[in-house]
Amino acid sequence: MRPSIQDNIITLQGAFVEAMSDEELFAFCQANADLYIERNADQTLFLMPPPTALDSGSLDSEVNCQVRVWNKRTQLGHVLSSSTGFILPNGAMRSPNTAWVANAVWEKLTFAERQRFGRFCPEFVVEVKSPSDSLPTLQLKMEEWRANGAQLGWLLVPETETIYVYRAGAEGCETVLGFDTDLPADPVLPGFALDLRELGALLR
Repeated sequence: MRPSIQDNIITLQGAFVEAMSDEELFAFCQANADLYIERNADQTLFLMPPPTALDSGSLDSEVNCQVRVWNKRTQLGHVLSSSTGFILPNGAMRSPNTAWVANAVWEKLTFAERQRFGRFCPEFVVEVKSPSDSLPTLQLKMEEWRANGAQLGWLLVPETETIYVYRAGAEGCETVLGFDTDLPADPVLPGFALDLRELGALLR
C-alpha cells in the first residue's frame, strides 16, 4: 500500500487496496466514519477530512431539504444524504451531497442490500463544491456520474454562484449563472425546481 498526501487528501494505492472487496470497503468506511472516503474506478482510495466550510454545508443542507419537501409531497422516491455511498458500474465508490432514487429502483432492493452501499447509480445527484475542492476534479466526477447512469446532475459552486448542469445523453454541460432564479429538474424529478434564491440568501 502506497500512501501520498496532497491538499489534505490521502491517496492509498497498492495491491492491498486493489484487492479490497466491496464488502471490505464498506467495513473500512464504517470503521473510519470520521473520514470522507471515495474510490476511483482504478481502485485508488481517497481519504479526506469531512467538509467544514459553513457556506458549503449550509447550501448542502438547503438543497437536501428542498428535494425532501418535494419528495414528501410526491412520494416518488427516496432522498439520500452525503453519508450514502454508491458503487458505480465502473467500480468507483462515490458519495454525492444529495442523491435521489426512484421507487421503482428502491423497491427492488432487499433488506440486506439496503444495509450496504448501493450497487447502482442514482438517477439524480447534486455535488456542492467546498473551498478545498478542485473544480476540474468535481467536473470529472460529474461526467463519471452521467457516464454511469445518472439522468441529471447538478454541480453547485458557491463562491461564483454558478451551477453546472449535466444531463444524460448530452455532451458537456449547461452553465447557469447566479443564485437568483429557479432551477427545474424536469423530467427526472417531475415538477421540482430548486429555488436558488434561498441558496443566495444563505451566502449574504
